[in-house]
Amino acid sequence: MTAADLGTIRIGTRASLLARTQTQTVADALTAAGATVEIVHVSTDGDRTQAANIPLAGSGVGVFTSALRDALLEERIDVAVHSYKDLPTAGLSGVVLAAVPQRADPRDVLVARDQMVLGELPPGSVIGTGSPRRAAQLNALGLGLEIVGIRGNVETRIRKVTDGEVDGVVLARAGLARIGRAGEATEVLDPLQMLPAPSQGALAVECRAADTDLETLLRSTLHDESTFTAVSAERAVLQELGSPCSAPIGALAELVEDLDDDGRIVERLSLRAFATTAEGAPVRNSVIGETKDAEQLGRSLAAELLADGAEPRGASAP
Repeated sequence: MTAADLGTIRIGTRASLLARTQTQTVADALTAAGATVEIVHVSTDGDRTQAANIPLAGSGVGVFTSALRDALLEERIDVAVHSYKDLPTAGLSGVVLAAVPQRADPRDVLVARDQMVLGELPPGSVIGTGSPRRAAQLNALGLGLEIVGIRGNVETRIRKVTDGEVDGVVLARAGLARIGRAGEATEVLDPLQMLPAPSQGALAVECRAADTDLETLLRSTLHDESTFTAVSAERAVLQELGSPCSAPIGALAELVEDLDDDGRIVERLSLRAFATTAEGAPVRNSVIGETKDAEQLGRSLAAELLADGAEPRGASAP
């Protein structure tokens, strides 16, 4: 069966500029493969709470993804495109992860007034973020910054800097790059300072489990196995900690060159993670291992974090 034989493929997306831009990359790849596509906008709980300025940490699990998954199961769309970091770690009956495209830069960036970097901001400077993960790591740097919670899309958050409401905001570089605003970042934050959210910069493309021909097309057209390996390790950390995606947890896996016992160069997986104790103190650890053991590496690293005092968050992943 060819892509054209599948008829019009309806791709669901949130209506934000970033979501539409991400989805367009999927649509373009499918079109290039010979498919006919239609993009369908779906309103999510996350969009509604964001518009109402409700803090994400109190908005529940899957606020940006459940409406898209519902639309899939109700056959209003055929494909859902998510920011992978928003997707719950628990699977959903009837829905399959068909592809994880090549990841964009997973790092966070600072957008600050007067083109300043973190080290140049004077103590007391106000930094806006809606992420407990970012807030915890900024506080751990000991720079004397005042961290305030903000909501809104990328454009809204940057506007808070230009309007003088805050001195800076921390955002995902991938999101800025996808909407053509990467040049507005004043500093790309080293993961030694700020570990990203698990699977940040990656997309998750889902379809109905029964649509096996469509799943095959999505996988053959879009899937990147190296990205999937890395994010599988990161999300295993998250799942093992039993943490909601709004909790202060960061993880980054990278494929690195290493030497085996015979001195030959081999590819292994390096994984770092960040969490906090019940009192908010930072806990960091890292591990390196075989790429085929990605999920086990994540589980093992999570166990080490827990042993070092990281707070378990219950079973309300993701």
